[in-house]
Amino acid sequence: MISSNKLDFIIMLSLIFSVPAGYYIFVPEPLRPKYYYRNLGSSGISDILPYAVSATFIFILMDSQREISNLLGLSPSLNYDKYMLMLEGTRVSIFQSLATPMLTYFCGVVYLLGFPFLLIFTFILFLFSQDDEALKEYAITFMLIYLIAYIFYIFFPVNVTGHVLPGMVPLLYQLNPAILRIATICSPGLNNCFPSLHAALSVMATIFILFKTDLRRYKVFAVGTTIFILFSILYLGIHWITDMIGGIILALISYFVATRVFKKRFKDESINFYMR
Repeated sequence: MISSNKLDFIIMLSLIFSVPAGYYIFVPEPLRPKYYYRNLGSSGISDILPYAVSATFIFILMDSQREISNLLGLSPSLNYDKYMLMLEGTRVSIFQSLATPMLTYFCGVVYLLGFPFLLIFTFILFLFSQDDEALKEYAITFMLIYLIAYIFYIFFPVNVTGHVLPGMVPLLYQLNPAILRIATICSPGLNNCFPSLHAALSVMATIFILFKTDLRRYKVFAVGTTIFILFSILYLGIHWITDMIGGIILALISYFVATRVFKKRFKDESINFYMR
């Protein structure tokens, strides 16, 4: 059985090697110079640094969820599973009626590797291209999704379907005990279900890829991977259908806010700066 440290190492190593592989697979040769070199001078780093710091703060916030809940005096047993049952009943259990060992392993790989690759590779593409606007919008959308979802996780906890519905099991956590340990880092009570971050962030990345890049092969890959991610979160017994829908809506709202509201604000600030 693979230990937690070994699994972390395998995932990290896979992601490290997948990035250069993705570059040669998804970026056509005529476009590679555009996505290959960026002169990160002091001004470029200072522009990016606030977004990197903000993203780091969000990860720290997620890791401190249990402490914040205790500080607010919220009951550890608080959950809203009954409302999910009222909304959709046991419909999500139909996905596990398709269960096979091969499909379970495939969905596990999509969940553990496909999802982070989609987020990281897209960020790296924007980082090393000359599209600073897309990079900032991507970072802002990412932060908005996390911050809004975090409010629900604190005040509206919902347990994973595999721990609630009869006949459903959390297949992802049964693949390896190390996966369960990794999952509890960001979701101590395994109740960070609504809205689904996997749904929200994968849809977010795909929207940016579709509308902010001209990489045809990567667009096809992103759409296909996102579809598999949405299927996997339901099949693996960790999300409700409502979680998935909520995550998609959150991605669309956050994208709109980041690309419209913040974009207008940055534009107005630039105009005011040059008029001084």
